[in-house]
Amino acid sequence: MQAEAQHPKAEQYRTARLSRDARFDGLFFVGVFSTGIFCRPICPAVPAKEANVRYFDDALSAAQAGLRPCLRCRPDSAPGSNPWLGKQTSLNRAMSLIDAGVLCGPQAIPMTGLAERLGISERYLRQLFHDSLGTSPKQYALYQQLMFAKQLLHQTKMPITQVAYAAGFNSVRRFNEIFRQQLQLTPSEIRKATGQPSLPVQGLTLKLAYRPPYDWQHLRSFFAQRAVPEMEWLDEQSYGRSFVLGAAKGYFCAVHSEQEACFHVTIHLAEADSLSQLKGIISHIRRILDLDADMLTIGDKLQALGKALPQVSPGLRLPGVWSPFEAACRAILGQQVSVTQAIKLLGQLVADHGETISLNEKTVRLFPTPAALVDASLDGLKMPGIRKEAIRALAAFVMANPESEIDDWLQIKGIGPWTLDYVRLRGLSLPDVLLVGDLVVKQQLLVNLRPEPSSCDGEPAEDEDPKAAKKRAQAQYQALSQAVLRQVAPWGSYLTLQLWNRQ
Repeated sequence: MQAEAQHPKAEQYRTARLSRDARFDGLFFVGVFSTGIFCRPICPAVPAKEANVRYFDDALSAAQAGLRPCLRCRPDSAPGSNPWLGKQTSLNRAMSLIDAGVLCGPQAIPMTGLAERLGISERYLRQLFHDSLGTSPKQYALYQQLMFAKQLLHQTKMPITQVAYAAGFNSVRRFNEIFRQQLQLTPSEIRKATGQPSLPVQGLTLKLAYRPPYDWQHLRSFFAQRAVPEMEWLDEQSYGRSFVLGAAKGYFCAVHSEQEACFHVTIHLAEADSLSQLKGIISHIRRILDLDADMLTIGDKLQALGKALPQVSPGLRLPGVWSPFEAACRAILGQQVSVTQAIKLLGQLVADHGETISLNEKTVRLFPTPAALVDASLDGLKMPGIRKEAIRALAAFVMANPESEIDDWLQIKGIGPWTLDYVRLRGLSLPDVLLVGDLVVKQQLLVNLRPEPSSCDGEPAEDEDPKAAKKRAQAQYQALSQAVLRQVAPWGSYLTLQLWNRQ
């Protein structure tokens, strides 16, 4: 093998790998052609000579160049990266769905089904992947399965049969064949290298990495203020909660390690046959903790606001919730009340209608499913009837239209643009949501980011009608918020966090 033309960011990447800069972990991979392996920039091995190195934007490209993953730094454990964010919405959504496991396992959907969920043709879907990644959606999905399996082999004591099943393979024989073909190693060789025997899975602990900086104290404080009793729990270094994903029920606890730039996440499943959902569960956890954000790029974009936002707090992460449905319920219960009142209502909703499960001597409550709320009286909630009806109507709509887009929820009485933006921000963790309808965000935008008036603006008439004045102010605010959103795109959600953090 021979190294080809260097990457356009080769000099920056060379500096990062030689210094083992954790801020670049997962943003690129180092192919070492003298040894035939590829590594993370933080690899503890002696750095290779630059003449033998080639840089890759993703692990799949390195594998397609004939390189095998390093057994020391384990590229399968690197934080995720999405360089197409904000450029190819359909591609981003497709990759997110594939990463969550929709194309593998016993409940896999066909490629036509994935294209339908994205609202595009199968041909266009294939073209998107070919143009951006140089591969097909199926090949991308297969490689994600293999890297997830490799992570489980390295970090857990799960038997290889269970690893294959958890990674979405229905046949252990096929798993072994493809693993060797694609990664030039066998699952048994990986397991032997770890020195760990295969044991039946109970509590499953994985190390989920991120790129610094990471403001854990801010995220912890945000979660703590909004935690639902029996469904969520925290201490100084950890966050845990219950979950439901498909047929899988359980809970996880994520313990923060600043020194290792990771969370040690332990997952408990109510049923062993729920392992097929494990990839999706971990994808949800990574999103809730916002582990894949590139804070260097986001920080640079926010700093571009200059004097209007002079002190950008580094490392603020998007605090996710488990599902869009839960996020919508939180938003509805939080309309026109304080955070404390909203969480009290939410806690009552969970206590009255959430299922209770006991695992490993711990009893937790699950967030109510749409089926549990569709005909619920909600008499225990001290709030206007219109909001109770909005929750029931949302539950009915989600049950009748499980694959609907959240934009369709606007037709439900009691759900407006602010609620949908909140769902996008916390239930989907979309990066470009400036919550312009939020009172705190509006106040902060007007105080910090309103441009100086010019002589061309003119002065409002002294006898201006109050309705006209209000309309003019609304138009000015809309123009201001849209201008700011364009300036920080595609990172409006992180500006929302910065503005919330200033209140």
